Amino acid sequence: MNDFDRNYRERLDKLSTTNVSDAMDALGYRGATYGIRPMMEKWGKLLGRAVTVKMTAAGVTKGKTHLGVKAIEAAETGDVIIIDNGGRLDTSCWGGILANGAKMKGVSGVVIDGACRDLDDCVEIDFPVYARGTVVCTARGRIMEDSTNVMIQFAGVQVRPGDIVMGDRSGIVIIPWEALDEIVNKAEELFKKEEDMIREIRSGVSMLEVDAKYNYEKMLK
Repeated sequence: MNDFDRNYRERLDKLSTTNVSDAMDALGYRGATYGIRPMMEKWGKLLGRAVTVKMTAAGVTKGKTHLGVKAIEAAETGDVIIIDNGGRLDTSCWGGILANGAKMKGVSGVVIDGACRDLDDCVEIDFPVYARGTVVCTARGRIMEDSTNVMIQFAGVQVRPGDIVMGDRSGIVIIPWEALDEIVNKAEELFKKEEDMIREIRSGVSMLEVDAKYNYEKMLK
């Protein structure tokens, strides 16, 4: 068992991406992305260490392998494959064959700044896909893999191999590995405050009273 699974997975599994995003804002880290959502409602939580893939346009220089294959080979159980395709929606960079390979390897899911295809295949094997959308066009002749397990940009956020990818129905947040302890501690603190607020609201305390008591606007100060 790796350090992340041993020390953090269970703790993060109790939190939401919004708890973590707020904690990162409070601590001065940038990790919140936008526009990338689970392609099926049932895929509600995704969590794991990043295995990164950087895509580029196809052209005179040819790709040497089927995109994504090296990432699947490099991944360990519980990891998340995260693909930088620059937000492109006109071509796929993930499909059913890759999903089956990743599922058999124990990969938790794939996160794409771009589009996937073969969504029915992914649903059939219950392999979570988070993306900007779906498309039918193949990657062949359109894009190719530039590199695997290098630093990438993902929806405006820096991601390195081993950083933590967290997703739910609100979106995706990236946690830098060296700040994991600090960020998780802060997220748990904010989560407790919000749970206390909700408990009081549900008990009948007015929103004005609760807001004044917890000073919600300044919770991140």
